[in-house]
Amino acid sequence: MFTGIVAEQGSVVSLEPDATGAGKVLVIDAPLTSAELGLGGSIAVNGVCLTATAIDGARISLDVMGETLDRTTTGGLEPGRKVNLERCVPAGGRLDGHVVQGHVDGVGTLLEREDLGSWDRLRFGVPPQLARYIAEKGSIAVDGVSLTVTAVSVPQDPAPWFEVGLIPTTLAETGLGALQPGSPVNLEVDVLAKYAERLLAFAAPASGTEEES
Repeated sequence: MFTGIVAEQGSVVSLEPDATGAGKVLVIDAPLTSAELGLGGSIAVNGVCLTATAIDGARISLDVMGETLDRTTTGGLEPGRKVNLERCVPAGGRLDGHVVQGHVDGVGTLLEREDLGSWDRLRFGVPPQLARYIAEKGSIAVDGVSLTVTAVSVPQDPAPWFEVGLIPTTLAETGLGALQPGSPVNLEVDVLAKYAERLLAFAAPASGTEEES
């Protein structure tokens, strides 16, 4: 489990096909993260939970399977690209952000950003199937960064969106500060919303059935 609090911005060294050709091997340079990471350890890379398969000094190798390449922005990473990194939270550690699993639900797009002096307002387009999980003042992870939703589109909007506000620290210490309109981002909605929907689906009686008298 993660909390959406970025500890370091690493740099992509390479992203090459693996031995099978079905996945890829991502190599990142991350001096701080590699120092405390062991083989088999979990790390969130732009919000995607990956496993360390090799560590060579500051360089970390991570296997990326086809499912991850299909559902996230990982397949588009290029050498030199900065990525948000977070180690999994230890038992008893502080939950400074919110519960983040590292399981990306979909890819959104930055629609617009506005510099408001002491903070920036960013609006993201969201896949329609995810819009119902995003609530004003709720939590969302954008490229692995825990953020509070400040505004959302109406339920009937055919092109749903949400907005967040970024303080200077977030702009400086994560990759969100460099995003430009049109940039894709990994989105993970609040897991509690997904579980609530699932529980309600099982609690609701099947359509067309009647209770026995």
